[in-house]
This record gives sequence, structure tokens and C-alpha cells, in this order.
Amino acid sequence: MRVVWVFLLMAVCLCAAGVALYNSYTPDADWTFYLLLGSLVLILLLLIPFYRMAVKPIRSLANGVDLLHGQDFSSRLAKVGQYEADRIVEMFNGMMAALKEERLRVREQNHFLDLLIGESPMGIIILGDKGIISTSNRAAALFLGYEEAKNLAALPLSDCNSQLGRVLARLDDDETMTVRLNNSMIYRCSRLSFMDKGYKHPFILIERLTEEVMKAEKKSYEKVIRVIAHEVNNTMGGIRSILDTVGEVISEQGVDSAMVEALDACEQRCGSLSEFITNFANVVKIPDANLQKADLNNVISARRVLLESMCVKQNVNFRLSLAQQPVEVNVDSVLFEQVLINIVKNAVESIGSDGEVMVTVSANPPSIVIADNGPGISEDAVEKLFSPFFSTKSNGQGIGLMFISEVLHKHGCRFSLETCDDGWTRFSIYF
Repeated sequence: MRVVWVFLLMAVCLCAAGVALYNSYTPDADWTFYLLLGSLVLILLLLIPFYRMAVKPIRSLANGVDLLHGQDFSSRLAKVGQYEADRIVEMFNGMMAALKEERLRVREQNHFLDLLIGESPMGIIILGDKGIISTSNRAAALFLGYEEAKNLAALPLSDCNSQLGRVLARLDDDETMTVRLNNSMIYRCSRLSFMDKGYKHPFILIERLTEEVMKAEKKSYEKVIRVIAHEVNNTMGGIRSILDTVGEVISEQGVDSAMVEALDACEQRCGSLSEFITNFANVVKIPDANLQKADLNNVISARRVLLESMCVKQNVNFRLSLAQQPVEVNVDSVLFEQVLINIVKNAVESIGSDGEVMVTVSANPPSIVIADNGPGISEDAVEKLFSPFFSTKSNGQGIGLMFISEVLHKHGCRFSLETCDDGWTRFSIYF
């Protein structure tokens, strides 16, 4: 029951008692009657200030509760002139001041965290229910192939149109995985969680390791290749010299042709082994790219005959589609020619014979796509494509894609190699 109704009920009861006492008045009433009547009137009059004294603190506290409900921590309650009530008011005002400071501190911390997350080079994704992306930063969006973080909002990880998105969707709680994608990018992905309002919220950290891993890999295989090349070439030089000497002796003595053929086979094998090692050594001797402005249409057209001849040998049809307008890019034409040769060579070898290779140049964005209708890339090979010395061919050395990756990184290009849903395998290069 509200306080005002209690005071009204007391007032009504006092009035009723006064009326009953007044009706019992008789001319011979003594002083007791007048004393009771005066007491009733006095009590009734005192109820008014007492009501104000009792209700004012309560209303003040009610206003304070309204301020809390409205989260208005800047306003303060005024004292009501009563010692006990004013103590409560002082405590309330102190609590409001503490809440205001805490809210300001939390807001500043949140602002700092928002800036830190937004500008962090590490991709950060906070997940909601059923793996739906609730928050992400721009780095995560770029890693997943989107221009802005807002494009990821309310999107399930499994629906991200990228290989990295599919990898992230497979992560289990508290799992960390390092992956190499079909565009040679290497990421460390971790799925963790934090508690908020008593609930567990998962989030994903994506750290790009491409440059660090590639530098470490290159440093390792450069040293190994140099040592092997030095030892093998020195040994092969000595062996070929001995074989030449033996060949001369055999020729002078007129030994049968079978022995000569055996020596020739040994000498050819030594030459093949030297060439094999030289190919590996050339990978670590790639010069820096001398980038110059050039029209990508002209760069490709100038190599058309060479690329076409590679296809004709295997009865593979070659098609070239140039952009309708000039495509100005920074390119080292000599190095990029070797990239084109390696890509088309891999496409032709993948097809075998009676297939098609299609080269398409686009202006927006500046890019070139080399596509073939061969058997495609297996799922097991996708994440190993640009690993050092990995090859899908039985007699492959795994240096072709290493060379391509190294040169394209020197050009600052983005690239990917994948078999699409239409069955065509596309090597896409974006300048």
C-alpha cells in the first residue's frame, strides 16, 4: 500500500473519531471532552507536516531509482533536511559518482580496445550463435577476401567465399592450426573463447605468417641447395673427366661399340644430374624484379607464339582473350615471361593431350587468368601447392611453383591456384 493512502486512512479515522466525539457533546460535558476534541484536531493538523517529512525522503529515493534505471549517473539527489534521510542521500550520491567514474573508465577502455582491434594487423572475429559472425576487424575481412568488416556481419563462417573461411569453420574450440592456402598465404588460426554475462563467446584470431615462414624456408633450402650443388657439380666434373679419358683410351684400342654406348649413357646421366642440380640452384638466384610500366595486353601478346607452340606439341588448343583497353601494370617482362611459361607448361602437362588452355587479361581489376580443363587439383594437394619442393607429378621436382611464387611476390601480386566448380583449373594473378 502506498504511504499516501496510509496517511489518508489515518486522517479519515481521526475525522470520524472527532465527528463521533462532537456528536456525543452534552451541555454538562466537563473539560475531558474538550481535551479529547482538541487532541484530535491537533493530531490531524500534525499529520500534514509529518506526511511531508515522511514522503519527501521516499520520493527523493524514488527519483534516485529512476536515475539508476535511466543510467543517468551525472544527476545528484538534494538533501531533504532530515539526518537519517540525508545520510542515505549522501551514500546514494557517492555511489552515483563512483558509477559515473566506472562507466567513464569502461567506456574509455572499450574505445581503446575498439581502436586496438580495428587497427590490429591480426584478424579478429567474434562469433555469435551457430557460428554467425557478430564482430570482426578489417584485417580479418581482407584475409577472407572482403574489402570491409561490415561485409562479414551476420555471415556464417562456412558461407565465406574463400578457402580460409572454410578452414576457420572446421576449427574446434581451443584449437590452433597453421595452414598454407592455394594462394601461397600462410596463417596461424586459433579458436578461443571469453566469458561475458555468464555466457561463453567464441572468437577467432588469424595471424599472417607468410613472410616469416617463406623467409625461413628460403634460408633453409638455399643453404641445402648450395651445399648439394657444390658437392654434386664438383663430383660430376671429376667423373665426366674420367669418362672422357676412358672413352679416348677405348677408341684408340678399338673396343666394341657396346662399351662406347655404356660410357655415353654414363656421361649423359652425369649431364642430366648436373642439370637437375642446376635447376634447384637457379631457384635461389632469382634476381630482384626490375619493375617498369607496361601494358599487360602487350606483355602477353609478345609471348603468344611461344605459349601457343607449347600447347600445339601436346595437341592442346590455346586461346587468348585480351582486355578491351590498355592494362597498365608494373612488371618485369623477363621474369614474368618465365612465370607464364611455367604456368602454361604445368597446365599442358596436367591436361596431357586434347584439351584447352585459355589466357584471359582483364582491366578491372588488372589481372590475368590462365585456365585449363585438365583433371584438376585434388583436395589433399590444395594446401601443399606452394610448399617447397612439393609436386603433384610423379617425376616433378617441385621448383616450378616455388619459382612462380617467388617472382609474383617480388611483383607484389596476389594470386591463387584452384579448381573451380565448373571443372576448370584457374591460376589467377592480380596486380
